Amino acid sequence: MVLAGKVQVESLVRAPADKFHEMFWKKPHHISNASPKKIQKCDLHEGDWGSLGSVLVWNYAIDGNALVAKEIVEAIDEKNKSITFKVIEGDLMKEYKSFKIQLQAIPKGDFTLVHWTLEYEKLNKGVPAPLKELELLIHLSEHIDDHLVQA
Repeated sequence: MVLAGKVQVESLVRAPADKFHEMFWKKPHHISNASPKKIQKCDLHEGDWGSLGSVLVWNYAIDGNALVAKEIVEAIDEKNKSITFKVIEGDLMKEYKSFKIQLQAIPKGDFTLVHWTLEYEKLNKGVPAPLKELELLIHLSEHIDDHLVQA
């Protein structure tokens, strides 16, 4: 029985890759301005904004349900415009033994390819794959893109 898995999705956005990456790297507390229905707030719990090892607490919503995730910034790759978060507490930990979220913003001419990867290990076989979380990230990408393009 396989409990570990990985799901991925890509979307094309108009915002520059460096600006999109920067929203998650240095300005995650601004994401709620771009998508207030999806992300209510992001607070810095430990460390500094944009620093490896910092701990963030996200208040977000899926299907109208208020949820919380406490994450540590596990990896930052400025050159490749990627960032990895490891969930350490919160609602996801009720169903998953481990949960990582990776974002990479890849320049593609006048556009940016946003690549999301969710790596997880379920607590048991009855836990669904995190497709609703993936859907949240797709919507979030669209909202951040609109926000950055209008700025």
